[in-house]
Amino acid sequence: MSVAFTKEDSAETASETLLPDRPISPHPNLVTATGLKALEAQLKEAQDAYEISQGIDDVNERRRQGALPLRDARYFAARIRTAQVVPEPTTSDTVGFGSTVTFSRDDGRMQTYRIVGEDEADPKQGMISFVSPIARQLMGKSVGDAIEVSGQEIEVVAIS
Repeated sequence: MSVAFTKEDSAETASETLLPDRPISPHPNLVTATGLKALEAQLKEAQDAYEISQGIDDVNERRRQGALPLRDARYFAARIRTAQVVPEPTTSDTVGFGSTVTFSRDDGRMQTYRIVGEDEADPKQGMISFVSPIARQLMGKSVGDAIEVSGQEIEVVAIS
């Protein structure tokens, strides 16, 4: 049979199937118990997606479809392996990992965020990473303490 009639990986196909690993943060992998469960669910989703891709007959398409879930599975497995579950705060005297903190801004706006791990952070859902600039400044503060963030003063009004 002529080589013209066989399927071989092109350079383009190879580059689509060899995705670089997702970057891993240099910070300790602190997570809440909920965050660990979310990582485990995301790993399962990635593994399931990879398994589905392995049922595709065309080898090039199978590799293309499996590349992203395989990369995600490696990432989530590494994050689970290095996860350090931090127990819920036992006191609401000071802001710490896992605390929900409400603060007021100079312009009168009130905002509430929970301080969580990097992988579970979602500011739109009210969760910020413990390594974010505002969370780092809030850690250890008490109700009534004020800090300056981006040229604006914020005051802690509640911790839970």
